[in-house]
Amino acid sequence: MSLVLIIALVLVVLVGTGLGLVVSRRRGRSGLLEPPSPAPVRPAPAPVIAPDAEAGPEPEPAQALEPEPEAAPEPEPQPEPEPEPRVVERPRFRDRLSKARNALSGYMGAIGGRSRIDAETWDELEEALILADVGMAATQDLLEHLRSQVKAQGLGTGEELLGALKAELTSRLGDFDRELHFSEAEGPTVWLFVGVNGVGKTTTIGKLGAREVAAGHRVIMAAGDTFRAAAAEQLGMWAERSGAELVRGNEGGDPSAVIFDGVAAAAARGADLVLGDTAGRLHTKTNLMEELRKVRRVADQGAGTVTEVLLVLDATTGQNGLVQAQQFTDAVELTGVVLTKLDGSAKGGIVIAIHEQLGIPVKAVGLGEGIDDLVPFDPAEFVDALFS
Repeated sequence: MSLVLIIALVLVVLVGTGLGLVVSRRRGRSGLLEPPSPAPVRPAPAPVIAPDAEAGPEPEPAQALEPEPEAAPEPEPQPEPEPEPRVVERPRFRDRLSKARNALSGYMGAIGGRSRIDAETWDELEEALILADVGMAATQDLLEHLRSQVKAQGLGTGEELLGALKAELTSRLGDFDRELHFSEAEGPTVWLFVGVNGVGKTTTIGKLGAREVAAGHRVIMAAGDTFRAAAAEQLGMWAERSGAELVRGNEGGDPSAVIFDGVAAAAARGADLVLGDTAGRLHTKTNLMEELRKVRRVADQGAGTVTEVLLVLDATTGQNGLVQAQQFTDAVELTGVVLTKLDGSAKGGIVIAIHEQLGIPVKAVGLGEGIDDLVPFDPAEFVDALFS
């Protein structure tokens, strides 16, 4: 066999073998030929469209607009509540006069326990009244009146005698005008305050000023005490505390000029009341009392009217206060007295002595250190607190 024939046979065999392998791979389990899997179909790409250069951006699809909720109506503004008035509990005489009452309790207790009124009863009553600072003259006048009353009414016991004493004192103390008066004329009212140093004059002005401001008045305080160091500063503190206004001058200046300026300022500002402080003059100094007379005259020459000249007395000074009161009333015609420190060691009888010997009323009394502790004088309450 030739070499060519052999090569041809080998090629036939190899081709047949290859075809058999291909056929066997295409058969399934049934031995049938599986059709060839179709080529996957790819989607055609979307055509690219060039945007129009002049056209604007493509509008977004319209969305349905939800209706806006209606705004709730604004509440009507409520008026601001008015501030409640400050409730001040007025101090009671009975609570604040315990020291004076204790000083008399021994005598009054002994007299009230007597089953009959005899000479010893009258002696004890006289001693009790003098020790209470009623004064000798006022005590003798009271005893004379009580003796007549005992005979006329047939009083027989010590308790009845004390009842008659209380009724008589209440009646005598009640016979005075105790109001602090405002002027009916056009222009501000002027109240002047006099008294020696240390009696509480500036403090009294501050407390009265607070009371009048609370009552709805516009108040100006005139610092007429130009001689005492820091007197104007002290009055200024009270003015700020009480809601009043202050008018002051130079230290050592003319007190009359300060009072005059205070009245003029009150008239210009529409104020109702001027409270004029004065220097704490010693009642034994004639030149100082003359200066006080000048203050009184000048205060009435401006746009205001002086309706009150008040002597401020320390109740603890006792009978010495009567001497001061007499000198001051001769100089400036006092209209009333303000008693300070009545809640302290004062014996209380000085009130009776002032009324009996000077004939001027006690219009206000100080029953403590607080701004509300200066109260109108009440004769019935005072007598009841002193002897009960």
